[in-house]
Amino acid sequence: MSKGSFLSASIGRKFFMSITGLFLVMFIIVHLSLNLLLIFDDKGELFNMAAHFMATNPLIKIMEPVLALGFVIHIVWSIVITIQNMRARPVGYNKTNQSVNSTWVSRNMFILGGLILVFLGLHIYSFWWKMKITGDPLLSHVTVMQAGVPVEMENAYKLVSTLFKESLFYSLIHIAGGILLGLHITHGFWSAFQTIGLNNQIWRKRFFVVAQIIGLVFAIGFSVIPLYFMIKF
Repeated sequence: MSKGSFLSASIGRKFFMSITGLFLVMFIIVHLSLNLLLIFDDKGELFNMAAHFMATNPLIKIMEPVLALGFVIHIVWSIVITIQNMRARPVGYNKTNQSVNSTWVSRNMFILGGLILVFLGLHIYSFWWKMKITGDPLLSHVTVMQAGVPVEMENAYKLVSTLFKESLFYSLIHIAGGILLGLHITHGFWSAFQTIGLNNQIWRKRFFVVAQIIGLVFAIGFSVIPLYFMIKF
């Protein structure tokens, strides 16, 4: 099968979707790890150092457009696959039988993905856009000691923590986004490995358990950050 025919075939599209999805899972793990620093240091120095590293590291700057491309491809591919699946579905398709053979999450991955996309847009506008494009008064520079050397950097902690402290709406949206992401991952993670060929009964069960754990970690991890600020402040 040629490269073109592989990508045009259903299995090829699903394979590409799986690879981009696994790539994004790795990014989310790093992103969550850095964001959890928000709740371990009320002075914000740990989070500011992490944000400064991400903003100034040359490798990260190269990876940013790659990451953005990965998101775009994953989203576009999901839309294409969903439309083609809808067209291929026979008239009079029995939804009752479908619900017996699949989980609610697997049947609503496209809807979950759309809701996550809305959350992602709000997240980018609230933080990345201000840090990279427009700036914000809350990002006034602070000096943080790193290995005994004073380093001047933007106060990213103040920007993020202020929004969680002052906006109940955004905090609740962030919690909802974390839960939706966790649900999306519980199916997408193990399904991706199944698509790339690791689909025997033993490995399928293992990846299913791992997917449940990762989904739960993402849901709790992204939810605990706004809850921390809502309860403590």
